Amino acid sequence: MSTTAWPNAEPRGNAPTPEPPETADAPSLHLPGFLAPVPDEIDAVDLPVAGTLPPELSGRYLRNGPNPAPGEPAPHWFVGSGMVHGVRIHAGRAEWYRNRWVRTRGREGAPPVRPDGSRDLAVNSANTHVIEHAGRLLALCEGGLPYQLDNDLDTVGPYDFDGALTTAMTAHPKQDPVTGELYFFGYGVRPPYVTYHRLSTAGTLDLSVPVEVPGPTMMHDFAITAHHVVWLDLPLAFDHTLVARGMPYRWNDDYGARLGVMDRDGRSAVRWFEIDPCYVFHVGNAREDAEGRIVLDAVRYDRQAWNAAWSGIGGSTEPVASAAAGSSAGLVTAAAGTGVSSLHRWVLDPATGRAHERRLDDQGVEFPTIDDARTGLDNRYLYAVSSGASRTDRAGVVKYDVTSMTSERHELAADLLPGEAVFVPAGTPGNEDDGWLLTIVTDRAGRGSELLVLDATDVTGPAVASIRLPRKVPAGFHGSWIPDSDPQPLAGDAPTPDAA
Repeated sequence: MSTTAWPNAEPRGNAPTPEPPETADAPSLHLPGFLAPVPDEIDAVDLPVAGTLPPELSGRYLRNGPNPAPGEPAPHWFVGSGMVHGVRIHAGRAEWYRNRWVRTRGREGAPPVRPDGSRDLAVNSANTHVIEHAGRLLALCEGGLPYQLDNDLDTVGPYDFDGALTTAMTAHPKQDPVTGELYFFGYGVRPPYVTYHRLSTAGTLDLSVPVEVPGPTMMHDFAITAHHVVWLDLPLAFDHTLVARGMPYRWNDDYGARLGVMDRDGRSAVRWFEIDPCYVFHVGNAREDAEGRIVLDAVRYDRQAWNAAWSGIGGSTEPVASAAAGSSAGLVTAAAGTGVSSLHRWVLDPATGRAHERRLDDQGVEFPTIDDARTGLDNRYLYAVSSGASRTDRAGVVKYDVTSMTSERHELAADLLPGEAVFVPAGTPGNEDDGWLLTIVTDRAGRGSELLVLDATDVTGPAVASIRLPRKVPAGFHGSWIPDSDPQPLAGDAPTPDAA
């Protein structure tokens, strides 16, 4: 999969590589081939396609992830500067590829804390997700404000919804498929530690409600149902002694573990359900069943899985004196290798006040996805990716039937690793799995990448199409399919002048 001779790949004009900011003296991770950053931005057109791209696919696949600029320290995989990779598909052709750093204030060298001690929320890596809402394309990172991008993926600037957002914004907002409203939250190290927000379909922030939790916790994801919000208050807590080490959070047994249920209008008190200690990076979906119970499916880490995954990407699981940066394995590889970062179900029963939980599968997976039209509603299918239990096992994309509790698997060629599989529905409504899965696949050595298109109704079969990308795309986090039917990103509002 070498990409050394690619005639249509051109450096992006005279655009300079962002200068790395001044950071605390912390050792950088050694990132292996499939995680190693690329050094620049390029554009390519008329990408080679093997197979046949479905004619209904007309839009852009965008994916965000950490990509430290040359010379930028990266003591933890999560903190590298964000880079968005994009592929445009139309009329059976892969028209272009381009990649752009998100040019944040942190990249310009701005400190995260102002002289008066206040937090500058515009200083964050913007490296976790990229979504479109109300005509705005937003790069997200839970450490601060979203960054607005234009149609060419160039950075417009930080966006605080006309001054209404005064907290960070999660990288995992949930759009109600019925109303079009966008629900999200922000967390921080000062009270209120968690704040709940709602955006209208027009992109107006019309609700902000503090949520009481015991202390500063790393709440990465949450869930919604038709009537409720589900909170994940779990024992990954802030540790100020790790501030200079990249990600100042570690497992704290004293914090406890619980799930919370709150009305979506934010008016009710949160009802908490104690659960066995664990951590959840990513939710698959939540729903209300016929008995009024809340059913949550997510990828669960027990303490053993957490230690393997967190230390594998530069996090601290040991006392500060003995913690040291090392070689990163990537979240999927490190977690799946333990065999216990698995799909799990919690059933929260308001009638009894108790939570019932069970493991749904024993294979190691991450990055669960569904058809977004089923968010908060009943879903039959859920997709995830697995890197295999060891370097000798083949990775793949897993399709779960969560009603029959069965699974199927698209197994990749040896030494290939998949990214998150984004579901794109077929043009004509039909069965829930009528559509395609898009995933960027990279070989472990980092020699190159492809964008695979899988038939979601037949994941065990061969790929429908494969788009050869002009360069390696490092393993990253999350992405979106932006269909041409969606509004084009706005040309650019005035960037937030000074985020509070």
